[in-house]
Amino acid sequence: MTQVLEEEETAVVAAPRRSRLTGGRALHIYTWIVIGWLTLPVLVMILFGFNDTPGRYNQTWEGFTLKWYGQVFALDELTKALVISLLVAVATAVVAGALGTGIGYALGRYRFRGSGTVNLIMFATMSSPELVMGASLLTLFVSLGVGLGAVTITIAHIMFSISFVAVVVRARVLTLDRSVEEAAADLGANAWTTFWRITFPIIMPAVMSGMLLAFALSIDDFVVSNFTAGTTTTFPLWIWGATRVGLPPQVNVMGTLIFLGGVLIAVVTSIRSRPRRPAA
Repeated sequence: MTQVLEEEETAVVAAPRRSRLTGGRALHIYTWIVIGWLTLPVLVMILFGFNDTPGRYNQTWEGFTLKWYGQVFALDELTKALVISLLVAVATAVVAGALGTGIGYALGRYRFRGSGTVNLIMFATMSSPELVMGASLLTLFVSLGVGLGAVTITIAHIMFSISFVAVVVRARVLTLDRSVEEAAADLGANAWTTFWRITFPIIMPAVMSGMLLAFALSIDDFVVSNFTAGTTTTFPLWIWGATRVGLPPQVNVMGTLIFLGGVLIAVVTSIRSRPRRPAA
């Protein structure tokens, strides 16, 4: 009798474990399905960068080749558009990173009159449709008599990227340990020295994350660039125009290289952020 009761208790205890295990497996499977669905377009892009297509219509698989990687800069207009996008993205990351860091630090550290309004404007900029922002910026530039080109694209990208940098930096500043700064002040450091020697190195990962986010948003932007570009052609604008006559394989190759560059930066950042083991 005792053995039967023990077997029943074991079965009752084991049943929920089996259900939890099944649920965990289902969650893992669902997660991998979502990851696969999100990475499928990227994999297709990488695959068709090796397609041995005879013309500009790179839509059906014709065979494997590496020649497009040797001819990645064969199209002068495409190369020029990529260079413009990279220069605009770098300028956007630097300027938006500097301005956004200042705004994020001020909002996270101090309480001042108008901080709520600044927060509202910042999140409104992030949530507003790009179509509205692009049309508004075009109206502003035309009203001021500013000629459209690479400069106006850069200004537009900086304007909508500042908010993203500020939000990232503000979140880090809110969790900053004030006792470290107070210890520096007790040791005789002034406010300027404390910020550059103590505070800024601590929030540097957030600053770099915001700058990389601004870079990614800039090089990928189409709508705002289309309104503020004038006769200047960026990488997304060139691709949009080329779709009417067929995309050359060089577009897939450049997209693959940009994607691999982002993956490399993410891997290096992940490795550097791991806690180091103390030496024996």
